[in-house]
Amino acid sequence: MRDRCWLPERLSGGSDERSDAFCLVTGASTGIGRELANRCAVHHFDLLVAADEPEIENAAEELRGFGVHVDTVQADLATIDGVDRLIAAIGGRQVDALLANAGRGLGDTFLNQDIEDIRHVLDTNITGTLYLIHQVGNEMRRHGSGRILITGSVAGFIPGSFHAIYNASKAFLDSFAAAMGNELKGTGVTVTCLMPGAIETEFFRRAGLMDTKLGTAKKDDPAEVAKQGFDAMMNGESSIITGLTNKLQVAAASLLPSSTTAEQHRKKAAPGTAKHP
Repeated sequence: MRDRCWLPERLSGGSDERSDAFCLVTGASTGIGRELANRCAVHHFDLLVAADEPEIENAAEELRGFGVHVDTVQADLATIDGVDRLIAAIGGRQVDALLANAGRGLGDTFLNQDIEDIRHVLDTNITGTLYLIHQVGNEMRRHGSGRILITGSVAGFIPGSFHAIYNASKAFLDSFAAAMGNELKGTGVTVTCLMPGAIETEFFRRAGLMDTKLGTAKKDDPAEVAKQGFDAMMNGESSIITGLTNKLQVAAASLLPSSTTAEQHRKKAAPGTAKHP
């Protein structure tokens, strides 16, 4: 078993020295996932990056500019087959850090949504993510070391009117990350839940939210969010809510009735709200 006690200390070095560390990042073609992969490359981690779109190859080419080895997998991580392809690409290497970031959203009312689209969100955000973590996490526990970062969301604290499936899926991940982290105490494996707010990515366009206040509002910088999440993971922190506004939003959600927070979300996420002041 290799000694990995160096992992947190590498954050402060800025050294050009190469490490033999290896990490896996999902949803790495754009947004937070792309920036998380950048943070890994900056700190000299070799990478296996995955996404369900061909842009993952462009991301990998840029990452190689940091002087690290980068492998790619283009697969639908909502499927068992897609996750199995990703696991096969690990090729027996010991994963030092798993950044489980792949996720999907879906706008409009639940009853207006296509059930296959609903299932795809759930299978991406929950089923595929859990399967991957289960496979990699067991290897980490066997070796007695590893870092797991799960991209949750402050949305998990709020009933997501007109975004109900996504918010509920993030509530699951937020809770799951905390529970799994507690279960792994003393094993050498840590679990960190990254809980950002709205981020400037392709997410809102893909979720069909560009006619909403939520989709058109000013959003946080994915690079800064990724940096905070990466640092928290490397320090073994259990969770991080990025941004003061998001921290205040979570605090308010814990005090207000769910009916109130659901109504507040409706005013931002209902179709057509982008047209209203």
